[in-house]
Amino acid sequence: MTHGIWEDFLKIIKEEAGSRVVDTWFKAVSLYQWDSFNKVVYLLAPNTFVKDWISSNYVELIRLHLGRLLNVENLKVVLMEGSKQKKKHGEAVVDEKIICLVPAKLDRSKNPIVKKTYSKYRCRINSNYKFENFVVGPSNSLAKAAAQAITEKPGVLYNPLFIYGVSGLGKTHLLHAIGNSIKEKNKELSVLYQTADRFVNEFINAIRFDKIHKFQAKYQSVDVLLVDDIQFISNKEQTQEAFFHIFNALYDSHKQIVFSSDTFPQDIKGLAERLRSRLSCGLVTDIHSPALETKVAILKKKAHSNNEELPDELAYFIASSVESNIRELEGALIRVTAFASLTNQPLSLELAKKVLLRSEGRNQKAVDLEDVIRFIHKYYSFNVKDLRSKKRNKELSFARQVAMFLMKKLTERSLRDIGMFLGGRDHSTVVHALDKIEKNVSGDKCFGKLLKRMESEIRRSV
Repeated sequence: MTHGIWEDFLKIIKEEAGSRVVDTWFKAVSLYQWDSFNKVVYLLAPNTFVKDWISSNYVELIRLHLGRLLNVENLKVVLMEGSKQKKKHGEAVVDEKIICLVPAKLDRSKNPIVKKTYSKYRCRINSNYKFENFVVGPSNSLAKAAAQAITEKPGVLYNPLFIYGVSGLGKTHLLHAIGNSIKEKNKELSVLYQTADRFVNEFINAIRFDKIHKFQAKYQSVDVLLVDDIQFISNKEQTQEAFFHIFNALYDSHKQIVFSSDTFPQDIKGLAERLRSRLSCGLVTDIHSPALETKVAILKKKAHSNNEELPDELAYFIASSVESNIRELEGALIRVTAFASLTNQPLSLELAKKVLLRSEGRNQKAVDLEDVIRFIHKYYSFNVKDLRSKKRNKELSFARQVAMFLMKKLTERSLRDIGMFLGGRDHSTVVHALDKIEKNVSGDKCFGKLLKRMESEIRRSV
């Protein structure tokens, strides 16, 4: 009887919360026992991670819909952690590792990180990267606010935190700033910054020299783990397996975990689904290309830190000359100031033009979203208003998908930016468009040649 009720419950949750929630969380859970006298339902979760997540996010949903199916008001929900085993006579029992009564949302604030566990390893934090010298604008304000918030209560708020965006926009700066801030507030906590590629190499050496236990102990002993460019563990099955267990150990101990990546967790190819779900189970926020005003503020702050005063017209020129990312923006400033210093010339607009425009192709403007959408009209006869509208007829939808594909390929803008530009669509719509156009290209050589011609013409037109 209870099995049928649980199956009916899963169908309801699938309709209300979506199949992804059911597949990721609820299919791992089973209805272990129904106590009709006390109006208590006992649910069995496979591990602490699943138990905590459901306790924090879905208890009210369980109480509402399972209560209706059981025809009970004020249903009590008990979540247990363990696995079903078989006795000799066939009866299923619980392997009682942990049993936890969770009638309401789990209050993880009662279990913050309060002291250093043990770590003798280098933290690798760059002391130059702090929140104070991180320039905030509309493109990065949420990521910065979340990063700063977790330093108040590591392991309690936004755990894990996942920050994504193309290279050079300040993700690494934020990871180091988190580490510096936490160390300043609590010197007892152990903080480790690590790049994913260094993690992979360390894991390989641990296997090679039979030091895998030391490797695991290192990462499981830290209080705060900051992993940069997590996408580099894709297609590395053994490394992902090792990291999966490290993640679970840290998460179960309420240790803070922060990731950065060049793309949204669901778009990282070659990643095990169970690890993908863990990367995205906390707060996911992006950083996208800064607006002109933000770039000017970054340049002025950088110049000021080097005891230089940057005139407004010079700052606006440099900001307008660099379309891609903050790293290149700062590189452009360094080239201009270095040239001025080496030639004993004052900083001026003329000098900046001489330095930044002398390289071949430097004066060519980068392709942006507006360039692509204007060009689509030439081939598909739909204007900007059409492409941004909610209309979904077949020809218009296909033209919109082509626009999304070209925007992703020719610009540095994020999937979120592209979706918002084309009528406020979400990133999953853009992902679907990219997949569809790629399939059309692989199955239709003529269409593939047309796309290449369109790309070339767009590049030449800007």
